[in-house]
Amino acid sequence: MLLQRALTSGQVAITAEVTPPRGGDPSRTLAAAEALRGWVHAVNVTDGSRAVMRMSSLAVCRLLLDRGIEPVLQLACRDRNRIALQAELLGAHALGLRNVLCLTGDPVRAGDQPDARPVNELESVRLLQLVGQLNAGRDPVDGMLPDGPTVLFPGAAADPQSASWSGLKQRTRRKHEAGARFLQTQMVMDPEALRRFVGEIAAPLDLPVLAGVFLLKSARNAAFINRVVPGAAIPQVVIDRLAAASDPAAEGIAIAADQVARYLDIAQGVHLMAVKAEERIPLILERAGLGPLASPIQEASSRTAAISSPG
Repeated sequence: MLLQRALTSGQVAITAEVTPPRGGDPSRTLAAAEALRGWVHAVNVTDGSRAVMRMSSLAVCRLLLDRGIEPVLQLACRDRNRIALQAELLGAHALGLRNVLCLTGDPVRAGDQPDARPVNELESVRLLQLVGQLNAGRDPVDGMLPDGPTVLFPGAAADPQSASWSGLKQRTRRKHEAGARFLQTQMVMDPEALRRFVGEIAAPLDLPVLAGVFLLKSARNAAFINRVVPGAAIPQVVIDRLAAASDPAAEGIAIAADQVARYLDIAQGVHLMAVKAEERIPLILERAGLGPLASPIQEASSRTAAISSPG
């Protein structure tokens, strides 16, 4: 898998994010991912982000794989008990998915169905432990899996701008001990916070970091993100810069490109988020001084054939 090879070999790694549809037609999501072909190592598919109903991340990941685009399955604990999470992981392995980002999940109260009942039997650390069990071929109940181990590449999320430094350090260490092989951060607006996180927490654990870069489209958009996205903290100076721009959309691209260039001097890679504007991600990368990947997103046809073969 391209992402695992890049991360484990110390190369710059680029990922980006797409959102499943709020409905049964995945065509727009697939088109958004198609715009990223050749520019990123893998495409994340969100899983009920902000506690809002969307199509299954697992389903969209398989659709991407069928099109030769390497996906990252985001898997959140909020809506599933351990049995359901076990089923999702085994299903992901059977479908040929390998990258999985283990998440606790945004709280239900943040979404548009706040009276829904959350599950939260596990959280991200225990989900990582579960991935480790399955990768070792162990049955979570007793004994060993009858058909051998899974081959999943687990990652975790982190917030370098967390208000609790000691809590961030402890939780990152626990995620590493539970089996996380890489970290994707939430949106980072402070490069010094990222530098401290990488230098003092992630690097000593030998955990590669993909720094989160969010494309802001306008001052209004930035204020909305601050209001509705858990953990978001876009500085007022950035909001004022967008408000003063004659072309806020172009200014947002410039801000994101500057962040990519700066963060690549600190972290091993970046993770780009551009909700409903994924087609602008190649432009952001280009303006940050990056070109298309030397090798395009891995073609999945041979892997799909191998999965389908009875041998």
